Amino acid sequence: MTLKESQIEQKLISKLEALKYTHRPDIRDKAALERNFRDKFEALNRVRLTDAEFARLRDEIINADVFQAAKTLREYGYFQREDGTPLHYMLVNLKDWCKNDFEVINQLRINTDNSHHRYDVILLINGLPVVQIELKTLGINPRRAMEQIVEYRNEPGNGYTNTLLCFMQLFIVSNRDHTWYFANNQGQHFAFNADERFLPIYQWADEDNRKITHLDDFADAFLAKCTLGRMISRYMVLVASEQKLMIMRPYQIYAVKAIVDCIHQNRGNGYIWHTTGSGKTLTSFKASTLLKDNPDIEKCLFVVDRKDLDRQTREEFNRFQEGCVEENTNTETLVRRLLSEDYADKVIVTTIQKLGLALDETSKKAQQHKEKGRQTYKERLAPLRDKRIVIIFDECHRSQFGDNHQAIKAFFPRAQLFGFTGTPIFDDNASYKQIDGTVGSYRTTQDIFEKQLHAYTITHAIDDRNVLRFHIDYYKPEAARANEVGDPSKGKSKARPDQAVTQRAVVDAILAKHEAATNQRRFNALLATASINEAIGYYRLFKDVQAERRADDPAYTPLNIACVFSPPANGDKDVKQLQEDLPQEKADNQQEPEQKRAALQEIVADYNARYGAGHSVSEFDRYYQDVQQRIKDQQYPNSDLPHQHKIDITIVVDMLLTGFDSKYLNTLYVDKNLKHHGLIQAFSRTNRVLNDTKPYGNILDFRGQQHAVDDAIALFSGEDINRSREIWLVDPAPTVIEKYEQAVAAIGHFLTEKDVVAEPKGVYNLKGDTARIEFVNRFKEVQRLKTQLDQYTDLDEAQKARISSVLPEDDLRSLRGAYLETAQRLKEQQGKTGEQASPDQEAIEQLDFEFVLFSSALIDYDYIMGLIARFSQDKPGKQTMSRDQLINLLAASSNLMDEREDIIAYINTLEAGKGLSEAAIRDGYQAFKAQKAHNEIAALAERHGLDRDALQAFVDGILDRMIFDGEQLSDLFEPLELGWKARSQAELALMEELVPFLKKQVGGREISGLAAYE
Repeated sequence: MTLKESQIEQKLISKLEALKYTHRPDIRDKAALERNFRDKFEALNRVRLTDAEFARLRDEIINADVFQAAKTLREYGYFQREDGTPLHYMLVNLKDWCKNDFEVINQLRINTDNSHHRYDVILLINGLPVVQIELKTLGINPRRAMEQIVEYRNEPGNGYTNTLLCFMQLFIVSNRDHTWYFANNQGQHFAFNADERFLPIYQWADEDNRKITHLDDFADAFLAKCTLGRMISRYMVLVASEQKLMIMRPYQIYAVKAIVDCIHQNRGNGYIWHTTGSGKTLTSFKASTLLKDNPDIEKCLFVVDRKDLDRQTREEFNRFQEGCVEENTNTETLVRRLLSEDYADKVIVTTIQKLGLALDETSKKAQQHKEKGRQTYKERLAPLRDKRIVIIFDECHRSQFGDNHQAIKAFFPRAQLFGFTGTPIFDDNASYKQIDGTVGSYRTTQDIFEKQLHAYTITHAIDDRNVLRFHIDYYKPEAARANEVGDPSKGKSKARPDQAVTQRAVVDAILAKHEAATNQRRFNALLATASINEAIGYYRLFKDVQAERRADDPAYTPLNIACVFSPPANGDKDVKQLQEDLPQEKADNQQEPEQKRAALQEIVADYNARYGAGHSVSEFDRYYQDVQQRIKDQQYPNSDLPHQHKIDITIVVDMLLTGFDSKYLNTLYVDKNLKHHGLIQAFSRTNRVLNDTKPYGNILDFRGQQHAVDDAIALFSGEDINRSREIWLVDPAPTVIEKYEQAVAAIGHFLTEKDVVAEPKGVYNLKGDTARIEFVNRFKEVQRLKTQLDQYTDLDEAQKARISSVLPEDDLRSLRGAYLETAQRLKEQQGKTGEQASPDQEAIEQLDFEFVLFSSALIDYDYIMGLIARFSQDKPGKQTMSRDQLINLLAASSNLMDEREDIIAYINTLEAGKGLSEAAIRDGYQAFKAQKAHNEIAALAERHGLDRDALQAFVDGILDRMIFDGEQLSDLFEPLELGWKARSQAELALMEELVPFLKKQVGGREISGLAAYE
């Protein structure tokens, strides 16, 4: 039997009472909430406030800024009393959150004048509302549930900006069987439009990563008083640089607790196996900051093994807490900070090379110090030898296995060593290393760090949708196959008698597959090559082949190709340090170094010419950083970053294949032998989550390394190999094609059952919201499968024909248009639930339309303007695209949803054969849109009895400044001489119509101050 919402609510309250929360059924409104907070504040701070003092205190602490309110909650405050004496106070017991007062309230209505929303259940700590729990009877779509709560929060009069609700830290949504949670935040950190990103909404899990979803179990594991107190005080992070609240994921919390407990109990060393892309930096940051307050620990060193990771990690740490980690510009700076007793220097980020150099008595710097009679770095650091030091190694599968690691371990005998890795070294993937003296040995992660403290493998992460699965295309061009010798799948190198022929075949294959692989260039790719010479060869070949194509077809738009590899070091310490983890590049640069430098100069010169940069090989690091940033910053779907400013493919050897993250990188072309942890690291560059248009990471392997892939999955899955393959890899094309056929057939059967024609036009004749809801859900699955198939690079011609025959392009486009129109109609009904919602309305509220699935990398504003211009120039009867086809194309994409009606109306004013230029079309459209907006404002003024010019000036002021001013709204209604209540109602009535108009004019940009009326 399905429980009613009220029954779920009562069961939860009973559960919380069993967890020793005090139920306060008397707190149902703002006044009661404030009275209760006053009682708790006075008890905690042992003070009695006058009514005037409390009112002033309340007004001082309430802040519409979510981030500032969160800071206030966690800090000591200062308040001057009426007699001039100071009051230093806490809102909660900051030293021991378990000793606070925990209460539960339900059915709070904060503002009866403007908001009809009742909050199901709210948890109070010392009278402050910190957790809101929304309960549902139907299934939960996590993204839609999150959107609903944000909508409630943005309601006029909701209380989040002007009452104690501003202290809300967490939101929880549950239908009793499934429970999700997420952190409160500023409006700009929630995006639910057609450009929506991956949203941080989570389910709780136990230490073995098993989900805890039932509300009773979740309450036991998450809402117990001390647990909730720790979640808010210790495991939420306030990101100062972004003014953003983050809550750690379950596996991150377990890892931090494991490290802290290990140190507290002095139980030796350990390592954390958390897969690439799981947020290891946040985990290590939180561990480091918790250790900062441990008086038994002298220093906490966070050690990385490359200069770029040093910078990246330092920037990440400072992102979480501004100024918490200073730059160690050289070894001298590092040594000074190690010896410093300043609290700010307790946590230090450095590279293992720099730390190793500080302890190296044989280095050139150490010899110079000895010659001058000065202490070496190592001698200066002697006072730290017997201190308790914590050293956390990032990506500990790499150079920590060498001499530097041994030197560090020997110098700090009381140090506890902890390693983070996404790909541990096991017996099967260990390398032969000289570790102890002259004796060579195979060393594993466990040999170095003793014990595994927590594991969250790639299998877990894919299961949780924290990272993507992989689609692997083992592709052999005919020319490459003909030239192949040996069996690369066994990890052996192969002779390639005619390398030029092979590379040409690979380039042709990449150019043929790149559009599909990257969703029409929406994303970008890496090409991993086996050596610097091969990288240079590929770079030049891409230039030549694309020049040929451009000569044959002037309309061809070449891919932007970049290439990055380290130059010969020539004594450059930064480059030498960079190459510590680039073994192939370091070895390659020993041979013909000047030729490699000259080739890199040519590559950098091309880069400068294309992007207007001024890089040089002598300042290689600046060029390297620019390449990384350009890959990361590729806008989506490229509306703000025209094609000429982005990189499509970056050719690499060792660089960027580890430790580099970009949500816009989705494809890896592989022409080098990979295995074990190197293979997983390289593949994992492609699997960062963005949204539903990036369903998986694409791998195109030109060396037939399926055996190596199978070995890597078996080694790093942490689970049964058969289940891991199913989780890691997407379904093969035939399986997805079959699912696509079934989904399309189901749409046809559904339309027939509803007594409408089984064609796109039949959708418009569906009767009732129930039928429209079913169509939206069914067609969304069709589009999801089509998006997946569109990015498969291993489809043969027969499969492509089969896919096209299932749903011809014109029909698919018409159905997309019907979907978008239907979805928009239903979306307009969301958020308008009355006191008693119908079953249909409840179902509408749960709909997540996922408009991003219907966006196009091709159909942007420029593309549409160009098509309209061509339509105008072609004579009637000879158009390449008719008026109806043009409108149909526009209707089938969500990119321009806000402008679609205007563009269609404009097209309908044009005559084919008029011969207008694209510039004239653009100017004409802007004039058409301005006149239409002017007419809408005039009609709006007439409906609301306002002066037309005054309303126009009011709107122009908002659009010019992108700020909504409530006082100017009041001034607008002043001439009507309305009473307070009538004027409030008139203002709300106007804003109900004006808000959609304003949002349409600004194209999704945020107008400050408008959220309260949305």
